[in-house]
Amino acid sequence: MMKKVMKSVPAPKLNSCYSQAVETGGFVFISGTLPIDPVTGEIFNGDVRVQTELILNNLENILKEMGCTLKNVVKTTVFMTDLTQFAEMNAVYSSFFENNPPARTTVQVAALAKGSAVEIEAIAKK
Repeated sequence: MMKKVMKSVPAPKLNSCYSQAVETGGFVFISGTLPIDPVTGEIFNGDVRVQTELILNNLENILKEMGCTLKNVVKTTVFMTDLTQFAEMNAVYSSFFENNPPARTTVQVAALAKGSAVEIEAIAKK
């Protein structure tokens, strides 16, 4: 099995032992993405809407590096620390996936890295 590992320049740099994305078997698997500004490397811990928009912009940049767009995304998992903010997250998420949205799972977790309120991972088909 061949795999291509990607570390995107326009997406936030990693400080850990994982890849932003891995391509194998015609699929692109994107690791959980946080609301990190790719220029400053700083996490945005404010409004869930802004966090979701920043995350989805980062996902778009990663997908672009892998030769894909959001239209290639077939599955996402959204992790949230407070599901009472689901409507706010969903309003922004829906604006990125207006037509033929991917399958999605949304779960509440006790905490996310760097104090984020939202994290999103994705799978895309090339």
